[in-house]
Amino acid sequence: MKKIGILFGQENTFPQAFVDRVNQKAVDGITAEFVKIEQVEQAVPCGYDVIIDRISQDVPFYRAYLKNAALTGTSIINNPFWWSADEKFFNNALAVQLGVPVPKTLLLPSKHRPDDTSENSFRNLAMFDWEKAFERIGFPAFMKPHSGGGWKSVYKVDNAEQAWRAYDETGQLVMLYQEAIEFEDYFRCYCLGGKHVLIMPYEPRNAPHERYQTTMKTQGEAGQQLLDTIKDYTLRLCQGLGYDFNTVEFAVRDGVPIAIDFGNPAPDADVNSVGAENFEWVVEHAAQLAIERAQANQGGKTNLTWGSFVQDAVSGAPAAAKASAADVQVGSPVTETNDLGATGAPKPAAKKAAPKKAADAPQPEPPTGEVPVAKAPAAKKAAAPKAAAASAPAKKAAAPKAPAAKKAAPKKAE
Repeated sequence: MKKIGILFGQENTFPQAFVDRVNQKAVDGITAEFVKIEQVEQAVPCGYDVIIDRISQDVPFYRAYLKNAALTGTSIINNPFWWSADEKFFNNALAVQLGVPVPKTLLLPSKHRPDDTSENSFRNLAMFDWEKAFERIGFPAFMKPHSGGGWKSVYKVDNAEQAWRAYDETGQLVMLYQEAIEFEDYFRCYCLGGKHVLIMPYEPRNAPHERYQTTMKTQGEAGQQLLDTIKDYTLRLCQGLGYDFNTVEFAVRDGVPIAIDFGNPAPDADVNSVGAENFEWVVEHAAQLAIERAQANQGGKTNLTWGSFVQDAVSGAPAAAKASAADVQVGSPVTETNDLGATGAPKPAAKKAAPKKAADAPQPEPPTGEVPVAKAPAAKKAAAPKAAAASAPAKKAAAPKAPAAKKAAPKKAE
């Protein structure tokens, strides 16, 4: 008997639905259950042919357990080795090579030196030029950790003073400084198995439980072309990164889908947020994927998915820019948090809607903090703040009072 397990934390609706769906299919020789972990010994098999991982990004013990399981032949969805190495700045750089548009982005050294380092640890690091950064990225912009999720430590800034104040609060975090995209449409896309895509209209400015309660603005022929492009970009990214179970977010500006977030190996799959139709799609396709992997699993061998980036690096081939053939559906808007609906993809209406400018997202309380010494715009002569660490921050120069950086609205934890 081949066993499929799901490893999870606080979520309630998806794990049980997944186990029930696999077992309801009654595939000969395959069963599903919640993962049970007792004693974990090096190089000893865990007893599962497939594990769906929904929690190890938050629990290091689980991550170590999964790597040991993978070493002894378990197929892990998603690959725990790749997820350990992955981060947002690299994802963006790979997206550029794959031909997928992403926001202009700079990498910022941490404001404070990491523990156990000194000035001499950063002798290769030049002074960061904020004026050039502002010129390159513009305003508004976002400052967010280069690795992480859940919209933790994310700031929206509208001017130089707000950018400096936000940076002053980031401590030892390595941050991204990224252009904000004013969008007329926004989508969140599930991608399972690197071939099945569900495109869902999404409104990130709504409260978490209302973000799927929206409709696609672009219609007609332009709308269909947009969906085709989004499908293509989603597959390029997920196949390039090697994620079996992922979501990809796109902000559409002037008809062009720009990838915003696409490294979510434990994406939200709660029926109360995604809605019954979208929930049905993800449960069914996750069950199919797990069964396929269990049937293909070869005991004692590596049964992990590696993205085209890793495969091409081994073979010496350039990164592929074209995605393979796959199916795609469009998710229906969510009108209630608990509605029960039939599955199906709505067809775009014939009339094209005029694009709208996005309104600013509502923001919670602003952060506080002093403005670091920084290279100011042309009219000011103060020196720019040193990037992390060339030395401990010097006494801060006075700066004109300005609205504090807006901390971005929290996103539902994934």
